Amino acid sequence: MELDGTRGRQTPQAQRTSTVPPQRTLPFDLAAWATEPRPDTPPGIFRLGHHPHDETRAEQAAVSARPLLLRAALNLAVAWLAFVYGRALCLNLLAYVVNRLEIGTRLSDGHGGVQYVVPAGQRDLIALIVNVLLLAVVIRLFGRMGRWKEIYRRYAKPLLARTVTQEEAPADTGSPGQEPDTDPWHGLRGVAPQAARRLEAEPVGDVDYARIRHAWETVLADPELLPAFAEQVEVRGAAACAHPSEARDLPGRAGRHDLLTRQVRLGAAQNVVKNPPAHRSAGFALDPQLLGTSLLAVGPAGTGKTARLARPVAEALCLQALAGTACAVVIGAAEADLGPDAWYDVVIAPGDPESPYGLDLYGAAADPDEAAARLADALLPDELAARAEAARTALQQVVGPFHAAHGRYPAVRELRALLGGDPDAWAVLRKALQAGGLLAVHEGDLQHRESRHGRVDDPGTLLADRLALLDRPAFARSFAGGPDALPPFAMRALEHPLRVRVKLPERSHPEVARMLSRLVVAQFVQAASARAERSLFAGLVVDDASAAVDAQIVRGLQRMRGANAGAVLLLRTLVDLPEPLRAPLFGAVGCRMAFPGIAPWDGRLFSEAWGTHLVTETAVTHTPDTSGGLVRKAARAGRKALSGTTAQTESVTTRDVERHRWSPSDLAHALPSGHAVVSLTTVDGEQVPPLLVDLRD
Repeated sequence: MELDGTRGRQTPQAQRTSTVPPQRTLPFDLAAWATEPRPDTPPGIFRLGHHPHDETRAEQAAVSARPLLLRAALNLAVAWLAFVYGRALCLNLLAYVVNRLEIGTRLSDGHGGVQYVVPAGQRDLIALIVNVLLLAVVIRLFGRMGRWKEIYRRYAKPLLARTVTQEEAPADTGSPGQEPDTDPWHGLRGVAPQAARRLEAEPVGDVDYARIRHAWETVLADPELLPAFAEQVEVRGAAACAHPSEARDLPGRAGRHDLLTRQVRLGAAQNVVKNPPAHRSAGFALDPQLLGTSLLAVGPAGTGKTARLARPVAEALCLQALAGTACAVVIGAAEADLGPDAWYDVVIAPGDPESPYGLDLYGAAADPDEAAARLADALLPDELAARAEAARTALQQVVGPFHAAHGRYPAVRELRALLGGDPDAWAVLRKALQAGGLLAVHEGDLQHRESRHGRVDDPGTLLADRLALLDRPAFARSFAGGPDALPPFAMRALEHPLRVRVKLPERSHPEVARMLSRLVVAQFVQAASARAERSLFAGLVVDDASAAVDAQIVRGLQRMRGANAGAVLLLRTLVDLPEPLRAPLFGAVGCRMAFPGIAPWDGRLFSEAWGTHLVTETAVTHTPDTSGGLVRKAARAGRKALSGTTAQTESVTTRDVERHRWSPSDLAHALPSGHAVVSLTTVDGEQVPPLLVDLRD
């Protein structure tokens, strides 16, 4: 029985094999997590708990408290003296001007002279104006030198905030969650109060909240669903609208996720000059907006590609699938650490007798020619890519008539017999076509295929030999049809929030692993682009994509940008790919990631893709000083005799020059362990220049 059907439903076989992983035992403060600010940031910044970078504040923070306070106090003392003496000087100057110009009230000084004074009311007003102006000048001048703003930000502002909070804190009314700013169910409470009270009465995790919130957004778009939604929440509480597997969390999850923004934190951008100021010291995260342009990561084995990139992204996609916003397909060797089997709904392990699912080699495609073309590309090795077109035609000439005659696709053994020219197999096919009245339609394909049997250049013989690798006892139930076959997984199920793990038999059958890798990736690319329902993000993670990338895949990656789908492709080196594919692959992906230890020729492609930028260079030139007259020359001669150095003039030249953002040498030799350089592009086209990221933070 195939895993297929309407959204939110699994076949009985899938329901029998699903397990409910245990919930996290650590306490989870839903109100604090759901209402914590998530400011708008440039792409690649982990928004949860992020504080925007302030370059001026960062420079000021470099000053320790003691010299900062000492400078502030010294400037305060000088400012007070300047204000006192400045005020007296201004008032005395005013009195002198009044007497000099003989304005104001005329009075006798008692010695036969006359003096002029300003009336009392006007004098007070003038004194006030002088005090205000002088105080503003003193505060601005000495406040900047003494960094009074920094003193206020560091010490006074937190103290005032605590005082105001303590004075204005409302008394506990015994009904938590009533304030809109701290109520995670504020929108639901006004429409379905009983459902909101049910959710408050039991523990709710981040996956539960994200899933119920996603369902609530669907209800807002279609109000007719409100009664059913409210009834399910009232009955099931936090388990409402659950994933078909009934799983509400992943066992052993280790990454830091924010399911409201659909981000997974992978590390922290370093506070270095090469990083943009907004990203410095900020958390580095990926989300569907970035993964939708696909990501290519290159680095030798042991640099952390699987543990620090593939596994966290696979974990994030599985969590989002449980929340009903994504579907995930994860491909890698059976030994690769891409999460336990309990993370996935479908585990396909060809060659493993314990595998619960098989693989549909045709992806349940509706078009036989399309399915045959994908299978032919997967069967041929890289060195025979020149014969790909002939192989596609040969396979289409067999699969098309067989599908028309039997209403299904041929199993591995049947397809192998037809491609190999077995007379009995061809006789059965002709008889079935004759019985259905379809022989005339497919007679041309049959005659052309039969005419090629036995020839040296027959691509059918080559395809039959490649199919022999799949027609082994170890794979008897994985690909073959019949009552004993495992339920095949069809890639058309990407319209549902499924979690799929494909375990490749790289140790026991390496060539089969390469063929299956090409086939599954090709099926995913085709199915993701052909989905009728694209509200779910379709994510693909390939632990080793060296065998999976061909020209068709490169073109498919570009189409997936508009289909709400993306891929994460990991490579040990670009040399594993044919040279004509390397530059197109770099152009097809929007995110590129270089790990420590890559070869210089790999680094050259990254460097060229990231381009150049203007850098200000300063050149200092020293030349002997020959200026001046006899006296200066004599002085320079005496200086040279005494010190042994020649007087020189210094000239400084500043210019803007273009330099690589990251040179091939820097990428190959200067990257520290546990770090990576990554550039990002969103589906909307917003770009982020290369970032130096610490993946251990």
